[in-house]
Amino acid sequence: MESRLNLFASPAVAKALGHYGAAAPVLIQESALPATTQNLVMLRASQINGDPYATDVHGKNAAHAGETVARLNLVATWRGSTVFTDAERAALELTEQGTRIAD
Repeated sequence: MESRLNLFASPAVAKALGHYGAAAPVLIQESALPATTQNLVMLRASQINGDPYATDVHGKNAAHAGETVARLNLVATWRGSTVFTDAERAALELTEQGTRIAD
């Protein structure tokens, strides 16, 4: 699978993303967002970005934290699923809007 967008083609963008990458986990983990929702958000963003490594890591982390196989399998198609709460659906929508920058 080919990534939709190569942000690291620009040295300036790569540097900025490096700083963001260092800060993002802190921002997410120290937020009021429940850990379950954090895992879903990180998994969905990794799927959208076409990043198999991150998708694998976040899926395994979520499973290790107690997420069900059914919910993990449905993250990519969350809109048509009934297994997510309204709050999780809102977080997944926000994730898609903020991650689909190449669209």
